[in-house]
Amino acid sequence: MSRRGWGLFLLVGFLWGVPYLFIKVAVDPDNGFSPAIVVCLRTAIGAAILIPWSIRQKSLGAALRGIKYVAPYALLEMIGPWILIGTAEQKISSGLAGLLVASVPIWATIFASMKGDKTVWHHKRLFGIVIGFIGLVAVVGIESIKGGADPLSIGMVLLAAIGYSYAVMFVQSGLPGVSGVAINAVAMAITALFYLPLTIIQWPTHHISTQAISAILGLGILSTGVAFAAFFTLVTIIDVARASLVTYLNTAFAVVLGVIILGEPLTIGIILGLPLVLVGSYFASRKSEAANA
Repeated sequence: MSRRGWGLFLLVGFLWGVPYLFIKVAVDPDNGFSPAIVVCLRTAIGAAILIPWSIRQKSLGAALRGIKYVAPYALLEMIGPWILIGTAEQKISSGLAGLLVASVPIWATIFASMKGDKTVWHHKRLFGIVIGFIGLVAVVGIESIKGGADPLSIGMVLLAAIGYSYAVMFVQSGLPGVSGVAINAVAMAITALFYLPLTIIQWPTHHISTQAISAILGLGILSTGVAFAAFFTLVTIIDVARASLVTYLNTAFAVVLGVIILGEPLTIGIILGLPLVLVGSYFASRKSEAANA
C-alpha cells in the first residue's frame, strides 16, 4: 500500500474509532441531547457533505433510482444501529461499545454463508468465528456478571452490529457498481428526515454544554461526512476487502480514547475479549486461497 493509502487507512481508523467517544459526550442526559437528536443532527451534517460530493460524481441519480435498496440499507446501517448505540452508551462505556461493534465481520461471515458462500467453512474462517464468539462471550459474560455493564445495552450494541453486517451485503447485491458516497448520502438524508419529528419534539429545554455541541459537530463533520469520503477514496486505492480491515483499528482507537480522554475503566472483560474479538474478526473475514484463485 502507498504512503497515501496508509495515511487514509489510519485516518479512517481514527475517524471511525472516535464516534463512540463523541456519542458518549453528546447523549449526556444532563447536558446533552437525546439519542434521536444526535442521530438526526449527525446525519444531516453528513448528508450536507456527501450530497454535493455525489452530485459532482454524477452518481446521485443512480442512488435515488435505487431507493428500494437504499431505504432498507439506511434502516439497517443508520436508523436502527445509531439510535441503539446512542441509547446504550448512556449506560455502557464507549470502549465496550466499540469492542462489541468489532464483531461485525463475524456476523457478516455468518450471513454470507447463509447466502451460499461456502468459503465460510474454510478452517481459518471457522477458527475466526469460534474465537470471536469466545471473545464476545467473555466480554458479555464478565461485564454482566460483574455488574460493570447493563445487559440490555450490550444487547442493543450487538443488534446494531448485526444490522451493520447485513446492511452492506444487502445494498452491494442490490446496487452493484453504484457509488458508495451517493448511497450513503441518500441514506443519511433519509435518516435525518426520519428522526426530524422526534428532534423537534425532544429538543432539550435544559442547558446544552459546549462539549455536547462540539461532539455533535465532530460526529457529523469528521466521523460521518469526512470519514465516509475518506473511506471510499481509500477503496479506490486498495480493494474493499483490505479497506474493511480498518474495523480492527477503529476498535483499538475506541478503547484507548475512552480510557485516556473519558477516564473509562479498562475492565477485565475488555482486556480478555478485545484480542479475541479482533483476531476472530480478522480470520472470519478472510477469504480462502481457493476462493481467491
